[in-house]
Amino acid sequence: MANLSTKVKLYCEANGKTAIFQENVFLQNDNDGKGSYIAKWSVDGLAKPSDSQLASYETSGNTKDSNNVIRDKRKAEYGSIGDQLDLLYKDMVAGKGDSTGEWFKAIKKVKDDNPKE
Repeated sequence: MANLSTKVKLYCEANGKTAIFQENVFLQNDNDGKGSYIAKWSVDGLAKPSDSQLASYETSGNTKDSNNVIRDKRKAEYGSIGDQLDLLYKDMVAGKGDSTGEWFKAIKKVKDDNPKE
C-alpha cells in the first residue's frame, strides 16, 4: 500500500501544486488502527483530495515508494563520494575512463543488483 504522503505529493503534482508537509499539509495518525489521514489542508488553489482521488494514485504511489527504497539501498551501496572519486581518478590514470574502468563496474553492479521499476 502506497504511503499517504506519497499519494498526496502525486495528487498535488498532478494539479501543478506542491505539498509542503507541516506547512500546508498536515498528516496525522491517531494509532487507532485506522491509519494516517489528512488533518489539515491549506494548499492554495487546490481542494483537499477525496479518498477516491487519493486511491487513484495507489499504483503510481507504490511504484514511487518502491523506487525510493531502491534509491536508498543504492546510495548506501555506492559508497562515499570520496571513494568513488578515488576510483575515477585511478581509472583516468589507467586510461579507463569508460565502461572498462573499476568505477563503472562498481556502479553498474549496484544498479544491476537493485533495479528500479
